Amino acid sequence: MTTLITNPRVEPRKPWKSTPKQELPNILMLLLAVVATVVVVAVTPMKGKLAYAFLFFIFGTTFQMALSWKKRGRAAATDTFAGAVMMTGGFIVFLPVVSLLWTTISKGFKGLGLHIFTQTMASTSYSDPLSKGGLLHAIIGTLYLIVIATVISLPLSILTALYLTEIKGRASGLIQFLVQAMSGVPSVVAGVFIYAAILLSTHLRGSTFIGALPLAILMIPTVTRTSQEVLNLVPNELREAGLALGATQWKAVATIVVPAARSGLITAVILGVARIAGETAPLLFTLGTTDKINWNPFVGGQNALPYYVWSGLRDGTEGGVQRAWTAILVLLILVLSLFTTARIFGNRKAKR
Repeated sequence: MTTLITNPRVEPRKPWKSTPKQELPNILMLLLAVVATVVVVAVTPMKGKLAYAFLFFIFGTTFQMALSWKKRGRAAATDTFAGAVMMTGGFIVFLPVVSLLWTTISKGFKGLGLHIFTQTMASTSYSDPLSKGGLLHAIIGTLYLIVIATVISLPLSILTALYLTEIKGRASGLIQFLVQAMSGVPSVVAGVFIYAAILLSTHLRGSTFIGALPLAILMIPTVTRTSQEVLNLVPNELREAGLALGATQWKAVATIVVPAARSGLITAVILGVARIAGETAPLLFTLGTTDKINWNPFVGGQNALPYYVWSGLRDGTEGGVQRAWTAILVLLILVLSLFTTARIFGNRKAKR
């Protein structure tokens, strides 16, 4: 009887994975690039962070290309150059995001406290100590605006995207042109339009509902165009299978296409919310203003985090600027929380 002896600790080795010994020359080239960068900055008029970054890219890419050329030839050197350019581009894109987050957190964290979420500015001015007053009224107003704008724009956006991708009727060309044109409309124009069309022409006054109308106008093209791209990714075989089983077009779209694109459609809504969450210009014409909590979205003025930020910066005092930074941080946390909740909900739905 033959007995097979196996060693469960031995794992298959990935031949494409570099070993530490193979990575040592690359590390040495990077260290040499750092030394060359420091020397050039020290002996030339080139100074500053930009000079360090530029020279390190030049020396690092050159040394890595030379090493790749020596090991594997010209094609490897070209591949190394392309990889360096791509990594540098990604770093340039990523750096402003990190800088923005760091600045917002470092400056806004100083004013955070429990009172921020439990008090309003009804009896407090922006120049008062930071321990007094809060953002409760602005947080409630922002949530109202996002929910109302989403409720108004979401059905219109999804139905428009379905018409452009599934129905493709005679008016699809005109509708597509209008959607693209709306994508470039400045936010202040949407606010002035609602102000002139409703507030100046009727007896209505600024309120949460009126303030949500220009935000819905800004949200529609973003959600529509993103939903189009998502729906176009659904394989035609799914549509054909539904029709082959005897389903009508609308039923195949409602029961097959839309569920298949659910996760992408949620992403489209998230992008739409991101488009409107920080808008301030439309609110200056349509929202009205109050430093108290207003639970009625149809009557009376309202406040919102972007409007609160604008008011704090306009105040100009040290306390007002600090309150503005804190409101920016709270707005960032609020939007990220909404995004995370939407993504978790969408993933659970998709798995089901």
